[in-house]
Amino acid sequence: MKYDFTTIMDRHGRDSIAVDAIPIPDAQIKEGFSRIPMWVADMNFATVPTIQSHIIERVKHPAFGYFSPTDEYFNKIIEWQTTRNQVTGLTKDAIGYENGVLGGVMSALQVLCSPGDSILLHSPTYIGFTGCITNYGYHIVHSDLVLDEQGIWRMDYEDMDRKLKEHKIHAAVFCSPHNPCGRVWERWEIEKAMDVYRANDCFVISDEIWSDLTLEGYHHIPTQSVSEWAREHVIALYAPSKTFNLAGLIGSYHIIYNTYLRERVEKQSSLCHYNSMNVLSMHALIGAYQPEGHEWVDELRTVLTQNVEYAYQYITEHFEGVTLAKPQGTYMLYLDCEEWCRSHGKTMDELLKAGVAVGVIWQDGRPFQRPYAIRLNVALPHSLVTEAMDRLDRYVFNGN
Repeated sequence: MKYDFTTIMDRHGRDSIAVDAIPIPDAQIKEGFSRIPMWVADMNFATVPTIQSHIIERVKHPAFGYFSPTDEYFNKIIEWQTTRNQVTGLTKDAIGYENGVLGGVMSALQVLCSPGDSILLHSPTYIGFTGCITNYGYHIVHSDLVLDEQGIWRMDYEDMDRKLKEHKIHAAVFCSPHNPCGRVWERWEIEKAMDVYRANDCFVISDEIWSDLTLEGYHHIPTQSVSEWAREHVIALYAPSKTFNLAGLIGSYHIIYNTYLRERVEKQSSLCHYNSMNVLSMHALIGAYQPEGHEWVDELRTVLTQNVEYAYQYITEHFEGVTLAKPQGTYMLYLDCEEWCRSHGKTMDELLKAGVAVGVIWQDGRPFQRPYAIRLNVALPHSLVTEAMDRLDRYVFNGN
């Protein structure tokens, strides 16, 4: 490969909660075990070098005053969306800056909803949605995703329709690809979902931050592309931050084709006076969306596919009582440990602490709306993935 996805970086003391924090309360690592960070959605790979070079080049100039996004910024987004997602007809006017996808979600909801309104989300549900939406005083109504006979997560369209009607819901948050389940929705699935939303006069906020990180054999379908109705009623949110591991630099963007809707969202986003771009964030995006960025992402997808394949096979073959659907996108595995816990007389808290004790820093999956779930990040060098599986095998799931 042209780029390095095998070196184990030392990120301690380098502004990284992924390696410096332990998210499980009262959990401690036993002496003799190194940390393997496998929790928050943060990759342990060096990003594409063009990001650093563009930032460094800008930092060489000693003035950092007020600025406006450049044409190059917008052109790179259009070029990226056209090339990666086959988007057509995207213009500068439809693109707007957001400090983060969650901030964009909340600005959109404040345009579409009144305090106390119900919002439809699929479950399992990204914890960030839960925190922000409930904090603003909205009521979340969950429509459960269901596993089919092949172990693939599917939307329950009848349940969605029923709950939209029962709760008089007119705004939904749609996650594509889905976090934490890793589903990459097929076109017909998105079309059918949009038909349900349209029949209930429901606007859609589509979180597509994981769109670049589909695994090999799968391809992202932009929600706005499936119909003319979707193009006019969907607010789509994207960011290079998940793709290139730039969360610490901040910077997302929306695509909104409907002029009235776009102007309302941009007005709402402006009211707090905090939704402003950082000049280095702009240059990070420009650096990311270079030809080298395309190459880097293609290689990254190969690495992630290999890691997911390995971890999925290892877990299904060695950890009896632990089940999971095979992800099609993202780099997160969502484990269901109910059978294992019951057969071993262990609580989820005990299981989570046992993993941390041997240095596997994983994430409590219960806040994502499943009572026996663990979320596991495999975006790290393959040698660490194999080491983590070995430790979990010897000391946690089959240790007694």
